[in-house]
Amino acid sequence: MRIIAKSTIQEVNDKMDPIAVVGDYVRLEKRSGEYMGLCPFHTEKSPSFSVNPDRKLYYCFGCGKGGTVISFVMEMDKLSYGETVELLAKRFGIPVVYENTAGQQQDQDRATRIEAVTELYHRVAGSFHYWLKERPEGRPVLQYIISRGINMEMIEAFRLGYAPANRQWLFQFLSRKGYSGAFLASSMLFSHKDPRLSFFTHRLIFPITDRQGRTVAFGGRLLSGEGPKYLNSAESDVYKKGRTLFAIDRALGEIRKTKEVYIAEGYMDVIALHQAGITNAVAPLGTALTDEQAKFLRRWAEKVYLIFDADNAGRNATVRAIITCRKQGLSCGVVVPGKGLEKAAEFKDPADILQEAGARVLQESVKCFMLDCEYLMFHSKSLFDISGAEGKSKAITFMFPYLETLDSDVSRELAIGRIADAFGVDQTAIRNDFNRRYSIYGEGKRENEAPKKSRPVYMNDELYLLIVVLINYQLYPEFRTKLLIKDIEYPVAKELFIALEECYIHDESGMDALLARIHSEELRNFIVERGTSKEFSANPEQLMLDGIKKAMQRRLEKRRKDIVMELRIAKHNAADIHKDLHKGTRWEELLAEKMHIDAQLHQL
Repeated sequence: MRIIAKSTIQEVNDKMDPIAVVGDYVRLEKRSGEYMGLCPFHTEKSPSFSVNPDRKLYYCFGCGKGGTVISFVMEMDKLSYGETVELLAKRFGIPVVYENTAGQQQDQDRATRIEAVTELYHRVAGSFHYWLKERPEGRPVLQYIISRGINMEMIEAFRLGYAPANRQWLFQFLSRKGYSGAFLASSMLFSHKDPRLSFFTHRLIFPITDRQGRTVAFGGRLLSGEGPKYLNSAESDVYKKGRTLFAIDRALGEIRKTKEVYIAEGYMDVIALHQAGITNAVAPLGTALTDEQAKFLRRWAEKVYLIFDADNAGRNATVRAIITCRKQGLSCGVVVPGKGLEKAAEFKDPADILQEAGARVLQESVKCFMLDCEYLMFHSKSLFDISGAEGKSKAITFMFPYLETLDSDVSRELAIGRIADAFGVDQTAIRNDFNRRYSIYGEGKRENEAPKKSRPVYMNDELYLLIVVLINYQLYPEFRTKLLIKDIEYPVAKELFIALEECYIHDESGMDALLARIHSEELRNFIVERGTSKEFSANPEQLMLDGIKKAMQRRLEKRRKDIVMELRIAKHNAADIHKDLHKGTRWEELLAEKMHIDAQLHQL
């Protein structure tokens, strides 16, 4: 496991521009020294989302969500802490150093190789695009694309291309550009048998990009001649087809905004949807939708609309995709392309609708969908003869894998109710059969654990003092010499003091490091909420000294009270004091300590 060096994390915190980073996700406007925008975590009409560039904190006064800029990117892109630091480091040109040097060179070599391959793919995509637009050999392919209703704007946006029939051209072209034969042979662009022969030949080319927009693979459609209709690049270090989605880089912004995603079956369908303004559309790559792809989409989306072909293969793929999405917590709808339109039977998929009826009709068409449960019931009725008991039982059993994926008892009960109504069967009978098959409510069910009681956080002098020092961290070295943790009584303030001391000892700075050392979620949220306020920045040195004085005064007064109480008790045992030399000495010690405390309090 690679551990990013603290120096790299510190440099990222120092050099990153919080407004630029958050501005990639939220439109921010400066108002009275604060940067405000509409919160990406809940729906609102008036901006309540604020970013403090000095402290690198964000906070929404509407929904209460807040944290550091790094945690914001983690939340928006659903990345780990390390992945986020690496992403930001790359953006701001900061080299990433890892603490565990074992294997570090190997990691760096792999990163360099990936960068070289994606740069090569980008150049090759540009060459294929040139062949499509400018060369006579590509003209028939360009005409085919246009005949499918795809306009030049989409051809440019998706960098569609043409791989020429001459299989040796690409190797010769890249060799002249200075690429070595060994590198090209390992690039997955050429035949394993003869590395001088291009893998893609006489095909319409679809560049495949990752989330960052890097070209990582190609898809090729055969337009004439013999061979498979579609070819995709082989898997490599830069391309895993089960983890990648076509057009994800172009769709991600709208997916984030709407929390919805359309999943179509092929490249042309996705391009057609984008041309119709449905820009949150993606497609799997030559396989059924995988668990990894659904989990990846779950980072940003809450609902999926499936748009697959209406043939047997398409229906089976739809059923599998529903189960896959539900297992990952995504709700589903199944679009029925052309439903409610004239000549609907002639329309098979979004590309057909765009070609035959235009973008407006395609926009209207995708609004026609069935809930996944309804679709599965409809499909199961077409698979089995439900006029008899056996067929009806099979049709209902067909629904059980779907019921198993539902993560809520309420959702499962509602679905069972719909199935019972659709097939005319008692709900209890369906529930009993399902429970016997899956033992959802049988053995192994965990008892509900009592929720841990949260500790409310309130502001007092001690916590206020610690937040002042936290926000103005340059004051902490002086602070720790004047006040000890035993001088703090409020447990929440103690926890913050401990976190500050641990950061100091381990030479860590930055809000991310501090928040990571606080166990209480309530305290973390409280710090983020109040940390954006300007009240802690006005003359912080004086605020710290005043706070220290109050804490010392409170400690001395408490100790003085204890001494007075101890002296009163001793007074009632005066006879014993004269009999016991040690007790008499203790009396004198208490009096001396009280006089010293009185002097300190007078000075304070």
